[in-house]
Amino acid sequence: MAKTRKPEFYPIILAGGRGTRFWPLSRKAFAKQLLPLNSSQSMIQETVERLLPLAPAENFWVITNGDLRANIARQLKTLPRKQIVAEPVGRNTAPAIGLAAFILHRRNPNAVLGLFPSDQVIVKDKQFRKDLQTGIAIAAAGDNIVVMGIKPSRPETGYGYIETGSAYQGDVTRVSRFREKPEKAVAEQFLAAGNFFWNSGMFLWSAQTLVNALRRDLPATARLLEKIAATWGTRNFEATLRKLYPKCQDKSVDYGILEPRSALGEQDSNIFCIPANWGWNDLGSWAAHFEHRINQGRHTDNVITSADHYFHEAHENYIHAPGKFVAAVGVEGLVVVDTGDALLITTIERSQEVGKIVKYLDQQKNSKLV
Repeated sequence: MAKTRKPEFYPIILAGGRGTRFWPLSRKAFAKQLLPLNSSQSMIQETVERLLPLAPAENFWVITNGDLRANIARQLKTLPRKQIVAEPVGRNTAPAIGLAAFILHRRNPNAVLGLFPSDQVIVKDKQFRKDLQTGIAIAAAGDNIVVMGIKPSRPETGYGYIETGSAYQGDVTRVSRFREKPEKAVAEQFLAAGNFFWNSGMFLWSAQTLVNALRRDLPATARLLEKIAATWGTRNFEATLRKLYPKCQDKSVDYGILEPRSALGEQDSNIFCIPANWGWNDLGSWAAHFEHRINQGRHTDNVITSADHYFHEAHENYIHAPGKFVAAVGVEGLVVVDTGDALLITTIERSQEVGKIVKYLDQQKNSKLV
């Protein structure tokens, strides 16, 4: 009996964000995904490392921007430099993954593409890869889309949710629909229902499935991406990318592809959810980073980076001041980040608003601090 051929797998890593809520550490040319927020490696290096057992380095693609491309290439020396592609302008996740899809479709329509954010923490790497292998097999089996859903631990209002329906195989379920970021009361209902999962932003599909979806739901953008892909490997690629990519619709995968597809109905959309529990965190803010470090047992009360420190009746503070002696007396719930040229002082409760500082600095055209 002939062996079933293993699907060719291509990880596509999206790394174009600025990580503004991690200012002042995160900057335009050295954003959050390039920072060592979880280990001695940067977030994007960790992302590549956990995926390498599933695909060779030459199968990886990174979609980023011109500000970050050089530094990403320095950190990911084993990846083909030409496959670290800089968008001339940001056009959200659908055109980004779509560009890779049309390029790879010309090589192998049956190749399975995985879409991965570059800045997420995953603790249980082996279980993560096991679930991915399940998803890759489903994606390769037909006109299927697989989304990795995170089992919610709290009524989170900052994430989109996946509403799951009937069982498919094992723990894998069909997707009923995608739900936007909810109000607190609705998030509590989702948690209690038990069939809702956080949308991790990780998806699997064949190049053919994704190309077909783009042609159906974003036809004008699909035509542009196909023209750009036709020049891949030629001296005209960069010029064509600069000319045509800005004309693509600014659409996320969720709005541009998944929502129209899920509208076909649970049985006909062929969208599947793999429920996951890998110790996942998207580290969306200083508060999330504080909670992650505490949960990992690296700190018991305060999270501090410094040469030395003295704390007296100071609790649940996040302080980053490398190379300095830090003293904290009688304070609670603070976030203090010192980068030499900038000092952030806020509270853990208000740390989601740090992005407003970057907006202000952009308006002031203060390029040195962004």
